[in-house]
Amino acid sequence: MRLPPYLADAIEAEIGQVDGRRLAQAAAQISQHYLAGDFSSPAIVHDAHRAAYLAVRLPATYAVNERVFSEVQLCSPQAEITSLLDIGAGPGTALFAAAEIFSALERATLLESDDNWISLGKKLAAPSPFAAVCQAQWVRQDLRSGFSSGIHDLVVMSYVLGELNTAAAEAVIRKAWTCARKFLVIIEPGTPRGFAGINTARASLITGGAEVLAPCPHNHACPMAAAADWCHFAQRVERTSRHRQLKGGELGYEDEKFSYLVASRERPKIFFPRVLRHPGKHSGHIQLELCMPEGQIERTTITRSNKSAYRLARKTTWGDVWKAEAREE
Repeated sequence: MRLPPYLADAIEAEIGQVDGRRLAQAAAQISQHYLAGDFSSPAIVHDAHRAAYLAVRLPATYAVNERVFSEVQLCSPQAEITSLLDIGAGPGTALFAAAEIFSALERATLLESDDNWISLGKKLAAPSPFAAVCQAQWVRQDLRSGFSSGIHDLVVMSYVLGELNTAAAEAVIRKAWTCARKFLVIIEPGTPRGFAGINTARASLITGGAEVLAPCPHNHACPMAAAADWCHFAQRVERTSRHRQLKGGELGYEDEKFSYLVASRERPKIFFPRVLRHPGKHSGHIQLELCMPEGQIERTTITRSNKSAYRLARKTTWGDVWKAEAREE
């Protein structure tokens, strides 16, 4: 998955203003901070950090946001998204991705506590061909002290929960849900800690009347959490030459692991099982591990003799819905 050209060019212009050695040091510091999992202090504190983030982290978070928004569209194709609220927007990554998926998007509000991110986000958004992006309303807001906002069709919290303490996270989730006319999307790193935050938010939202649209095909307790496992997926991201250099990698891609939740105001009419791991593709048969609409995990084997299901299984990947076994309400 690639960044849209206008965004890639704008990012490259920003990165080019920072000395290469300083940029590499900043990229290493950001990586160490995220690997340590300690968010008691900010990872981004100066201009080199921000440039390094644009180079090595924004492409991955953009790709994940675009993937999740595509899931919203897949699971609820009739829903029209005309307005978006991004809570903890950073440089506007979620908005850039949403504009590529939701063609009806007209209005966006972005809440961010850091003036430098707001200034940089506006600069990155300026050349966008989408009016909702370049005319977005940016609001300086510290989520730890609460926030106020109007109602929007889609509310997004992307890589935000992990930076909040438990009490603040619970308050932000409750408020975010009141601002969502149709959907609330929450995305976190695909780690046990990231999934734990997602699962806690999921339980709270269901108690508050939300319906789970994705990835879960049900509102029951998470069977992976019950098995002391964590639900996560992966999105492949294309690396630029600069990205490879800063990350010290030779491959032209990386796989970003993520956990997510899409909460909806309306109950889905059809539930599709979700593929929880890479399909086991063998000679003459394919094995799938599925999260089922009844709330349990099942392992199923699709043989070559079942021609239609086998053709579908060959195209199926980790994280897809399994449409051969839909359940209707």
